[in-house]
Amino acid sequence: MRSLPIQQPLKLMAFVALTLLVVSCSTSRPTGRTAQQGNVIRAQPGLDINRAHKDGAPWWDVDVSRIPDAVPTLHTGPYKANPYTVLGKTYFPLSDSSTYAQTGTASWYGTKFHGQNTANGEVYDLYGMSAAHKTLPLPSYVRVTNLDNNRTVILRVNDRGPFYSDRIIDLSYAAAKKLGYAEIGTARVKVEGIDPAQYWAQRGKPAPLMLDQPQVASNPPLRQQAPAPVITASAGTIEQWTPPPQQHAAPVSPVAIDAKKNVSGQASGLFLQVGAFANPDAAELLRSKLSGMVRAPVFVSSIARNQQTLYRVRLGPVDTPGEAQQLQNSVRSANLGSPSVVTSDQ
Repeated sequence: MRSLPIQQPLKLMAFVALTLLVVSCSTSRPTGRTAQQGNVIRAQPGLDINRAHKDGAPWWDVDVSRIPDAVPTLHTGPYKANPYTVLGKTYFPLSDSSTYAQTGTASWYGTKFHGQNTANGEVYDLYGMSAAHKTLPLPSYVRVTNLDNNRTVILRVNDRGPFYSDRIIDLSYAAAKKLGYAEIGTARVKVEGIDPAQYWAQRGKPAPLMLDQPQVASNPPLRQQAPAPVITASAGTIEQWTPPPQQHAAPVSPVAIDAKKNVSGQASGLFLQVGAFANPDAAELLRSKLSGMVRAPVFVSSIARNQQTLYRVRLGPVDTPGEAQQLQNSVRSANLGSPSVVTSDQ
């Protein structure tokens, strides 16, 4: 009997190894539903919750239609518009963004940088409506339009980038999803600067003042590699700045909702509902931010609707409509939402 050529056993072994590899990979992806603390959270198709070394979207679905655009607000402090050098190239930021207009490619950044410092010291929130730009003053406001579907968002520019391509702007994950390109990665967009005073004058309203500045990191987040220090530039000097290292931000741990914060709804008076989330971690994150900027009680109240648990972030109770209006203005000015007035039984 004729013996088999050596190549045939080798091919058979390679086929078996490939089959085992495919089976192994197929079992590492998350299923459509993932249990977490007794709650069912929808996992986005094709996303691996264990890929901690990569940037990307959070593995749970987010209803971005409930996330309001940034509110153009008059800035009373200094702008960050000093020249700076990154990767051997020097950039000269604009002193005014109101007449800025450019068309090009937009990308987005997500979990890798969530919770890290932005270039002007704020904290990056992938659920916030913000953007990174190489030359616009920090902070500033822009209107970004997806030219493929004409969707538009208003964003607060508080970071620098992108530096690794010819893309003109980097959006937060939530902003990219609202524009409809988070799943494909990039989009052709038009970016237009906004003058807050003119923006509100066109609407017949006075421009709101920033009652509370956006959250600023008091301590740098833990990193595997510290970035190069930012040198405060005086007139005529150039900052030598290194973008954050390419590592993932600290993973978000599941948050247990404190029963004491989950008010039963028996209290009387008016309340402000700032947001409602299917993910309890997102609700707790917003509650934590609000607690640091308002005097009114902030709590998370859960409710079951359509076979799904929603976690509602609320302020109150407040005594008068005037007090409710002041709280609404403060939350809007801080770009944390557009609160609606509700009663205890809603």
